[in-house]
Amino acid sequence: METVPGGSLSLPVVLRFVDTATDALAAAREEIDALNVYPIPDGDTGTNMFLTMSAARETLRAALQEATSETDLATVLRAFARGALLGARGNSGVILSQMLGALVERILRAKPSEPNALVMAEAIDEATVASYAAVGSPVEGTILTVARAAADAALVTAQRPDARARDVFASAAHAARVALAATPTQLQVLADAGVVDAGGRGLSVILDAAERVLTGRRSPGGEPGGAARTRIPVPQLTPGVDLSPDGPSYEVMFLLDAGDEAIPPLRAALGELGDSVVVVGGGGLWNVHVHTDDVGAAVEAGIAAGRPHRIRVTHFADQLAHSTGRAEVTNVGRAVVAVAASPAIKGLFEEAGAFVVLAEVGSRPSTEMLLNAITGSAAAEVVVLPNDPDSLRVAEIAARMAEESGKVRVAVIRTVAQVQGLAAIAVHEPGRSFDADILEMTATARHVRHGAVTIAARQAMTMAGPCEPGDVLGVIAGDFALVGSDLADVAATVTDRLLGGGGELVTLVAGAAADAAQLAASCVDHIRRTHPHVDVVVYDGGQDRYPLLIGVE
Repeated sequence: METVPGGSLSLPVVLRFVDTATDALAAAREEIDALNVYPIPDGDTGTNMFLTMSAARETLRAALQEATSETDLATVLRAFARGALLGARGNSGVILSQMLGALVERILRAKPSEPNALVMAEAIDEATVASYAAVGSPVEGTILTVARAAADAALVTAQRPDARARDVFASAAHAARVALAATPTQLQVLADAGVVDAGGRGLSVILDAAERVLTGRRSPGGEPGGAARTRIPVPQLTPGVDLSPDGPSYEVMFLLDAGDEAIPPLRAALGELGDSVVVVGGGGLWNVHVHTDDVGAAVEAGIAAGRPHRIRVTHFADQLAHSTGRAEVTNVGRAVVAVAASPAIKGLFEEAGAFVVLAEVGSRPSTEMLLNAITGSAAAEVVVLPNDPDSLRVAEIAARMAEESGKVRVAVIRTVAQVQGLAAIAVHEPGRSFDADILEMTATARHVRHGAVTIAARQAMTMAGPCEPGDVLGVIAGDFALVGSDLADVAATVTDRLLGGGGELVTLVAGAAADAAQLAASCVDHIRRTHPHVDVVVYDGGQDRYPLLIGVE
C-alpha cells in the first residue's frame, strides 16, 4: 500500500496532510467562526469545516486499521472522501466534502506517464469545478472564488517544465490568500462587517497545510499546521449595518439514498423552498443542505427523491444571538504589529495577518504610530515586531504605554531585521498560549542569521576596512563585514558566511534598485550550486538603500 496508480501520492504524505489540515482547522476554528457573516451570520463555519475534516480523518484511520496486505491506497483515499461526505456539516462542510471527493477521484485516475504537478493541478481544478456545480446559486466573494483563484494558479504553475507537486500547492496556497483578502470587495456584506469570507479562510487554511507538508516550509503567517492567520478576529460592525438574516430561519441537512436522475428535480424543488442549496455526492449517496422556513417541505422533497436519513435541523436564532453578542466584544484575540521597511514588505506582513507600520529605511516610526497600531488592533494580546534596531526602543515605550490602559497585554520581540520579522510571523500561532507563542516567535527570530548588501554613500572607515563612495558593502548582523566592488560577489560571500553555521532556508528580499532582481537571481544560482540542499525563497521587497536583504534559518 505505497502509492496511487500514477505514483503521485504516497500514504505517509496523505496522512501528514490530513493530520496537518485537521489540526490547522482546529487551531483556526474560533477565528473562522468569528468571520462568519455570510450567508447566515451563525458563527459556525470554522466548526463545520473542522468537523467535516475530522470525520474524514477518522474514516481514513478506520480504513487503515482494517487494511490488509491487499488493500491499496485507492481504497483508503476513497474511504477518506466518503468519510467527508458522511460527516459533512453545514454549507461550508458540504462544499468541502465535494471538493475533497473530486480531488481524490482525479488523483486516482492518474496514469504513470502523467507528471505529478499536472495531476495535482488538475485535481485542484476539478475540486473547484465540483464546488461550483454543488451550489444552487454560486456567489463570488466566497469559498468558490478562493478555490477558483487557487486552481488557476495551480494550472499555470503545472505548465512549467520543471514544476513539481509542491510548487503547484505553493502557488495555489498563495493565490488563495490573495483571493481571500479581496473577498470584501466582491461581497458587500463582508465589506460592511469588515471581514474576509469565512469559508474562503477555511480553504486557505487547508491549502496552507498542503504547502507546509509538501515543502516543509511555512509561508509568512503560516503556523505549524500551515494556516496563515487573518488579522480580523471578529466582525467589526459599523453604524447602520444589520447582520441579522431576513431570509430562511432553519438549516436542514440530511443524507439521501437516491439515483443520479433524482438529483436535478430535488435541487429545483429545494431552490423554490429556500436558498444555500447544496447537494453533493454520487454513487447512490448524497448529502443535502438547504436554508428554508419550511422544514417539512424540505424533508418531503427528499422523500420524493429517495430515502432521507440522518436528518438535522438547526434554528438560526440561537446561533445568531450568540454571534451578535460576540461581535460587540472588544479587545479580544491576538494581533501582531510589525514595522516594515517598504510598501512591498508591508504587503508581506499584511498577507500574514499583521497590522503594519510603514517606516522606510532611515525613517524611524514614532511612539504614537506604534501605539495607535497596538490599540487600533482591538486585541487583548499584541506581539510587536520592530524589525529594526532604531525601532526597538520606540516599540518598547509604546508597549508600556498601551499596557497602562489595562486592556491589552503587549510583548516586543527583539527583531532587528526585516527577515527576522518575516521568520517570526511565520511561526505565529494564536491557538497557543500567549507566553508559548512569544517563546516560539522569539526563538525563531533569534536563530535567523541576517545580512545585507548595500552601496557606500561616502568615504568611511568600517570594521572591514576603509570604503569609498560606490563601494559594495556586505553587512552581517548589522555590521559591515566586507568591502568589494561587485554586487554579486559580495552577495555570494555574505550568503556563504551566513550559511557557514548551517541552515536549511535562505530568504532573499530584493530591493528597489534596478538591478536588484538580477542580483537576487544571481544569489539564488550561487546557492543552488554551492548549497544544493538549502531551500531559497525570494521576495520583492522594494526597500531603499539595500539591494538585497538576506536571512538564513
